[in-house]
Amino acid sequence: MRGVLHFDGDGPEMAAGKMARTVVLIGNIGGSLWPAFSQWLEFEGKGLAHPLDAWSERVIRPLAAAASGEAWFPSEKPWKPFQQWAMRAEGLKASPLGILIHPVHGLWHGYRGAIGFAERIGEATVTFDRHPCDHCRDKPCMTACPAGAITPAGFGYTACRGFLASDDGQASCMTGGCLARAACPVGPEHRYPSEQLRFHMQALSP
Repeated sequence: MRGVLHFDGDGPEMAAGKMARTVVLIGNIGGSLWPAFSQWLEFEGKGLAHPLDAWSERVIRPLAAAASGEAWFPSEKPWKPFQQWAMRAEGLKASPLGILIHPVHGLWHGYRGAIGFAERIGEATVTFDRHPCDHCRDKPCMTACPAGAITPAGFGYTACRGFLASDDGQASCMTGGCLARAACPVGPEHRYPSEQLRFHMQALSP
């Protein structure tokens, strides 16, 4: 459970026509999902276009049904504002890479789904009011990117993908993970394992 949000009449609409009063965010910290997901991928998920999305649905939908809630996913239309929910639930902001940075977990976390409830349940999560990037002088993520894709203007997706297609990109970021992401000094102990890093980099591969 990554966060809990409460709504008073302004929550997302549920399938039954009701408005959700509580949204619980579900996600991973570091490589916490990798052992279970990689085992499923080896035996059941091979050949799927988006195996992590499929696995997330397989895990979260039964949880939602058992709790009399409704499951939502970042990959599913109509799109739900997952980043806005995460920012509200934990007080997070976007890093120069575009990834939400957590004061403890750094860039090594993710949101795989959410469960909406028609009732108000649980306690809203405590938010952080300190944004790590605002207090980071050197900004190593911006200088570590060999493609120069991290700039004050935002993340250069085209430049990133172009570098990944090159021999240098294949030998560096595609093998060991994004160099800019790895340069962030926040939460290095939560860095994804090498297999998970390679899996995520394949999603950016041209």
